[in-house]
Amino acid sequence: MDGLCFTVEPGAVTGFLGPNGAGKSTTLRLMLELERGSGRTLFDGQRYSELADPAQRVGALLETRAYHPGRSVRAHLRMLTRGIGISEKRIDEVLDLVGLLPVARHRPKGFSLGMLQRLGLACALLGSPDVLILDEPGNGMDPQGMRWLRTFLKEYAAAGNAVFVSSHQMSDLDELAERVVVIGRGRLICDSTLTEFKRGYGAGAVLVRADSPDRFRHALLRCGAQVETTADGCLLVKELTQREIAATALAENVVVTELTVAEATLEEAFLHASAASVEYVTDEKASAR
Repeated sequence: MDGLCFTVEPGAVTGFLGPNGAGKSTTLRLMLELERGSGRTLFDGQRYSELADPAQRVGALLETRAYHPGRSVRAHLRMLTRGIGISEKRIDEVLDLVGLLPVARHRPKGFSLGMLQRLGLACALLGSPDVLILDEPGNGMDPQGMRWLRTFLKEYAAAGNAVFVSSHQMSDLDELAERVVVIGRGRLICDSTLTEFKRGYGAGAVLVRADSPDRFRHALLRCGAQVETTADGCLLVKELTQREIAATALAENVVVTELTVAEATLEEAFLHASAASVEYVTDEKASAR
């Protein structure tokens, strides 16, 4: 990591993004002092190792395989409650929260990856922490599981807690996160609200609805634009400004009924922001041999 500095605010879900090899997992481990580094992370002014009751201040899910294969789910959580000094009554509460109460007596060695993610989240929630740090929590979850996860994390953050989520699942983070921290090659690229990030790094596409879309599309292409046709027949135009598009419509005698700037998706903004930081690049035109 190289001079990386950012703040995760309470009351919001913050997405943590970066290309493969950017240092996301290393950063999370450094935050929890599982790796040695020259920097420091403060939780309300204290380092993790200085917290009197760390499990009740910070909950983390970094590894889904951190369980004993011979213990049941409930026995695994019972061991953890004794270690962090909280009542065993909390076990059924967190299992109910993550949807694993019906399998509390089962051993997790036969669980799917999605169920292991739920178990890891249950472990992180045992101490009712103020901060949640999650590394790819949606891996292996089905669509229903992802919907539940998004809803749960939003509600947990809305209760005044800080939620920091590292993920490659851009569409889910686009719906989930209110803020984003983006890194590349160990350096900070952006620390802002999701809206500001998409505005700052979006491709600047313009949505156009015209009476003669096919003819207008060819005219825009001649002007150097990149043009895509949406499912409802609109044109999504890049590389030209609204003024240039309007001028082209006037010159071609095309009636335009809508001309609005389309907000970039999180994936589009991320690809643009991290383009110079990608270390592992493949040739998209190359075919498998």
